[in-house]
Amino acid sequence: MKVIQFLIGFALLALASSLASATDPGHLQDVCVAINDPKDGVFVNGKFCKDPKLARAEDFFFSGLGKPGNTANRLGVDETDANVEQIPGLNTLGISAFRIDYAPYGQRPPHIHPRASEIFLVLEGTLYVGFVTSDQLNNTLIAKVLNKGDVFVFPQGLIHFQFNIGKTNAAAYSALNSQFPGEVTIADTVFGANPSINPDFLGKAFQLDPKIVKDLQNKFINGN
Repeated sequence: MKVIQFLIGFALLALASSLASATDPGHLQDVCVAINDPKDGVFVNGKFCKDPKLARAEDFFFSGLGKPGNTANRLGVDETDANVEQIPGLNTLGISAFRIDYAPYGQRPPHIHPRASEIFLVLEGTLYVGFVTSDQLNNTLIAKVLNKGDVFVFPQGLIHFQFNIGKTNAAAYSALNSQFPGEVTIADTVFGANPSINPDFLGKAFQLDPKIVKDLQNKFINGN
């Protein structure tokens, strides 16, 4: 009897495990529209693979993270990516990285990575960083001042930011658990959408006069 109970329990555990793992793969691009004729296909969910016998060291190498980026822009920040676009060997491995450089008081404004969590390491400088939880957790701000050598984590899909509060340059490395994590900068996306989102709608959503919304859209669309 005990043997039968054990076998039934083991079978149920195996079934639960198979159901838990039977999920769709994560998205590696914003959209992947299905087609009926494969000859018209251009992209897959990720990148096509070369013959593994033809792999070489250059497929897994990138030398761009040792050089500071150009922060002479309105945000005072520059990001150097090391994802599957720069390192083809990352394809299917589920990892990527980038370097961020900040001028004094430079910032990475509120944004999300729709396909990855991020672990963030300060190389130099002093940065104020944080993320905001979802509506379910009352949009709680979780933030901290970081110094050289400090590490912080930004959960997948949550709005987060970094701000250089020091009077000198700052730099950081980030690693993410996706070969192409994507990035959605909130203000650019909302006010810089093309075609523009109806300003009356945005005015109500943000409790702003539609004229102010139109002015913001002009700034983000035209770069003024």
